[in-house]
Amino acid sequence: MYTEYLSSAFVGLSFPAVCELVFAKLKLLMIAIEYKSEQRESSILINPGNHVKIQEGTLGFFIASDAKEVKRAFFYCKACHDDITDPKRIKKCGCKRLEDEQQLTTLSPKKKQRNGGMRNSPNSSPKLMRHDPLLIPGNEQVDNMDCNVKKYDSTGMFHWCPAKEIDKVILTRSEAAMTVLSGHVVVCIFGDMTSALIGLRNFVMPLRASNFHYHELKHIVFVGSLEYLKREWETMHNFPKLSILPGTPLSRADLRAVNINLCDMCVILSANQNNIDDTSLQDKECILASLNIKSMQFDDSIGVLQANSQGFSPPGMDRSSPDNSPVHGLLRQHSITTGIDIPIITELVNDSNVQFLDQDDDDDPDTELYLTQPFACGTAFAVSVLDSLMSATYFNDNILTLIRTLVTGGATPELESLIAEENALRGGYSTPQTLANRDRCRVAQLALLDGPFADLGDGGCYGDLFCKALKTYNMLCFGIYRLRDFNQSTPSQCTKRFVIANPPYEFELVPTDWIFCLMQYDHNAGQSRASLSHSSHSSYTSSKKSSSVHSIPATANRQNRTKTRDSREKQKKEMVYR
Repeated sequence: MYTEYLSSAFVGLSFPAVCELVFAKLKLLMIAIEYKSEQRESSILINPGNHVKIQEGTLGFFIASDAKEVKRAFFYCKACHDDITDPKRIKKCGCKRLEDEQQLTTLSPKKKQRNGGMRNSPNSSPKLMRHDPLLIPGNEQVDNMDCNVKKYDSTGMFHWCPAKEIDKVILTRSEAAMTVLSGHVVVCIFGDMTSALIGLRNFVMPLRASNFHYHELKHIVFVGSLEYLKREWETMHNFPKLSILPGTPLSRADLRAVNINLCDMCVILSANQNNIDDTSLQDKECILASLNIKSMQFDDSIGVLQANSQGFSPPGMDRSSPDNSPVHGLLRQHSITTGIDIPIITELVNDSNVQFLDQDDDDDPDTELYLTQPFACGTAFAVSVLDSLMSATYFNDNILTLIRTLVTGGATPELESLIAEENALRGGYSTPQTLANRDRCRVAQLALLDGPFADLGDGGCYGDLFCKALKTYNMLCFGIYRLRDFNQSTPSQCTKRFVIANPPYEFELVPTDWIFCLMQYDHNAGQSRASLSHSSHSSYTSSKKSSSVHSIPATANRQNRTKTRDSREKQKKEMVYR
């Protein structure tokens, strides 16, 4: 990940327009920009919409192989490089040298007008552009807000509720089983009275970010020692949809009670400090819990629940759909009969212990963590991963801010002050200023199996998908989540997926791919769970998130897909010459 100032050739263009040009012509992926206010306060905007225009001296955030590639965004000149097809030939031109000389003197008003005609000064505050409710597209909720109800914290960054006593969120096994949990997050935590606190609030906060609507929040169930969770509860009691099942993650009875086979994600953490000389035993609890879950067997609970329980299917879910097609932006959760198919991520203290997580993994024990199958599939996370962030932050302090914004859903100076001084979030009334903080994008996954991008999912180019998603929905794609055995169609196909970050334009897609993308906040999803708007000026998101995958309803009937298959071969030939 690199940063570079954008060429003056981009001044006046919208962020999506620059992203498309940079990706198609310069072979770079830009995911964010930085503005600086008159007070020199910087604000990072991740995938802002069409209402944000590039100004002189804008800093861009790129994903690229090396720093030399990113220099193309700084050297690009429309007059000299417009007809160049090989991005390696984009180097500093005579126009750029002349521009550098002119920057030594004060720009004249004519020069400013010619470089984009922006009314705002280069130092205009991005916070005003981003947080002014009058500038937010589709801001219907401001008109309908209830100023007397505290739904968010005082900064407007997170969902909030009045403090709950821990006794009110504790579930017994029978109560958990009667709740019919599904599409939730199970947190298996090892700890006791003497364990150091790991700060579970930091885990919960991104899952309660205000750029999710309330009905999109996934229920979080903690399974672990009640003595330990009582110590953590004081920092979490203002977040909604939290439950605790006292027990141990090694108990299969506890895991079945919380319907672990129906969860969207299972996270295994440990607060115990294992002062053991043998490094292979430092992660024994987390590894045993992971292997225990993977060896479990389950009945076809999905079919039973869909037939007998109103608690499983969200309102409006069409159970009669014959082909399991997405309804209201949902993908039906597939039946899980073995623990191997449960999505799990395990925290490790020692990198080398990753070899014990997958019994069918043939990786050499000496293989680096980054090259192992569990890490590539997203089932293992080691503390050492954060070391690379320290190195990157040393050379560029903006990188940590960007990653933090992506992971935590954003931060404001007021939020920093509250956490540092009061160690708690206060409830706040819904005002135009706080509601405007919800207007920030989020990371999501998009399924290609059906929807308006289905025609590209069968042999189409990733670059065509990138441009179509950006133009139509202001959706910024940045990677693919692909089945490990995507070229096999056997019933026993492995469900493991791996990540392909920033594929090239010509990269071929397959129907089972999921796409990592940055989605805009949808102001209307909280009122009506409708399909995506096809206007590039409106925000979008799927109306409800399920199975951790977003699927956009198709604009044409499924029968029409056979009609379009004939034209795909034509499209594929055309893509080669683009």
